[in-house]
Amino acid sequence: MDFSRTQEKRSVKMSVTDRRPPVAGFERRLKGISVVFQHKGSALLPGGGAAPSRSRSSDSSEEPVQCRRPPPPAAMAPSLALAYRRRWWMAVTSIFENLFFSAVLLGWGSLLIMLKSEGFYSHLCTENLTGATNETFMDYNGWPSCVEQEEVLNLGFTVGSFLLSAATMPLGLLMDRFGPRPVRLVGSSCFAASCAVMAVAAYNPRVFSILIFLAVCLNGFGGICLTFTSLILPNMFGNIRSTILSLMIGSYASSAVTFPGVKLIYDLGVSFRVIMWVWAGLACMVVLNCLLNWPAESFPAPEDIRYTKKLRLDRVVSEDRLTGDRYVTHLTVMKDTVGARQQDCERRDPQSRASASVPLRRSVCSPIFLWSVVTMAITQLRVIFFMGAMNKMLEFLVLHGDPHPSEELQREAEEQVGFYSSVFGTMQLLCLLTCPLIGYIMDWRMKECEEDGDAGSRSDPPGRDKKIQKLTNAIRAFIFTNLLLVVFGVVSLIDNLPVQLLGFVLHTMVRGFIHSCCGGLYHAVYPSNHFGSLTGTQSMISAAFALLQQPLFMLMVGHLDGDPHWINVGLLVVSLAGFLLPCYLFQHRRNLLREQAAGTLLPSSQSESEMALLIQTDAGAAAGQVNSLLEMEETSDGFRA
Repeated sequence: MDFSRTQEKRSVKMSVTDRRPPVAGFERRLKGISVVFQHKGSALLPGGGAAPSRSRSSDSSEEPVQCRRPPPPAAMAPSLALAYRRRWWMAVTSIFENLFFSAVLLGWGSLLIMLKSEGFYSHLCTENLTGATNETFMDYNGWPSCVEQEEVLNLGFTVGSFLLSAATMPLGLLMDRFGPRPVRLVGSSCFAASCAVMAVAAYNPRVFSILIFLAVCLNGFGGICLTFTSLILPNMFGNIRSTILSLMIGSYASSAVTFPGVKLIYDLGVSFRVIMWVWAGLACMVVLNCLLNWPAESFPAPEDIRYTKKLRLDRVVSEDRLTGDRYVTHLTVMKDTVGARQQDCERRDPQSRASASVPLRRSVCSPIFLWSVVTMAITQLRVIFFMGAMNKMLEFLVLHGDPHPSEELQREAEEQVGFYSSVFGTMQLLCLLTCPLIGYIMDWRMKECEEDGDAGSRSDPPGRDKKIQKLTNAIRAFIFTNLLLVVFGVVSLIDNLPVQLLGFVLHTMVRGFIHSCCGGLYHAVYPSNHFGSLTGTQSMISAAFALLQQPLFMLMVGHLDGDPHWINVGLLVVSLAGFLLPCYLFQHRRNLLREQAAGTLLPSSQSESEMALLIQTDAGAAAGQVNSLLEMEETSDGFRA
């Protein structure tokens, strides 16, 4: 007999147009298997029965079932399983994208020099010079420069740096609702738009100087979108999550090196407008990379990732052209998938259900979070003020407070400020080298906690608890970071220009460490579903507190005549309050140790092992159900239809 084998793959809602209706036994077979599988090989109705077949002699009034349309191209994002296989590519590209497109506004010192050289807000100096009210007058590339110009431009930096931190709270809510993919697309588009706006404003800076505020706002918002979406990528790396997280934060902190690098290209004679247009084009490559590799759903935490196998049943139909008999063969295809198991754990584990029921208000009002906000706000103000006022501080060290310097001394001050601002920007790459150190501190002995939980039995005494170990590591990290902040404050009081190089190194380390410390603390103390909201709230409050750097800057260049000494003394005293958080954490850790000794604290490793056992049991039961259904169908009617 002549057989022609054809493979049919029909969706659930596809109409049937065969010449001969299938036998009832074949309908029963598909009906039984449809309980377990999502079919591509059966024509089933939503109720589970087989769709009625249609022949040429059928009633023309019968309406066919409409076919299911494929999703639009915009929704064709990579699956989570595919993203997991590409996680190293995504991690490496995210580091470079953070380095060149995230918080580049933190390299404000070099950008300020380029904006002065392009003549942004130089008309303020012309008006003041005509009125003979301007005391300090310097020349940048033929454009006048003065204190009033620096105050307005520093206001733009204040607004941009505020958005760079304050936008994290709404971004956290948007990511929880839509995932990281659209947020990253919007962020990279905003960054490209900011570069285009700067390029347009440079064509006529006297008229378009106001556009610099729009440019820095788009730059700050776009940069924090790229940074915030990359912070959930370390969830795909298991035990080295904190190390990968520190690399992401390090690349974010090191992005301050970008504008000093751009200034070097600018000093070689390349037009500022050309640089900005090329930079905008490179930002479009970030959009392309996101479209090709980033999934629509968020990356689950390592303890929430569930690896499963999906079975797909295809129908292969063999037809005898002479007799018209049809033979059906089923093919089962297995597919690995990656997904979140948080909902399953909440249904099965009472402890997870209780953790998920903790209200966010309780976490926000807890003493640990409030002290972390105080510490972060003080550190943020110290860091942002130094970056905004660094050029004026360096100028004061060269001029020694002389209100009427000679032309030669002014030229020397300009050269020294340009040199040290370039060195400061280059040193931002140290964040990429030093941030893994704080990640190593946060991951200290975490692998031993998991091994203790897996190897021990119920009769053995509880080993090292993961939650207590995370808390211990956070205490050490905060103490180390606060010590560096205090030493940085002491170095800032020294009236010596070469010594400030040590201050640059300390500033770079503190700026990279503080974010990793807060992130590790929130992971250790609070439920995982509160992490984004807590991080966003803390960043918004600290950014609002950092707005004080603008009145401090105006006080320094106005009433204090450029002398930052007393402001640095005040900030040094305030920074000592950062040690109150590790003191409270130490007391909280003692309470947890007492609870563990009394037997009222369940080790986190034990709960995770029990959760894994439940998932394995359910997976085995599901596999047994599938096999039993297949055996029943094979022995009932056979494969002939």
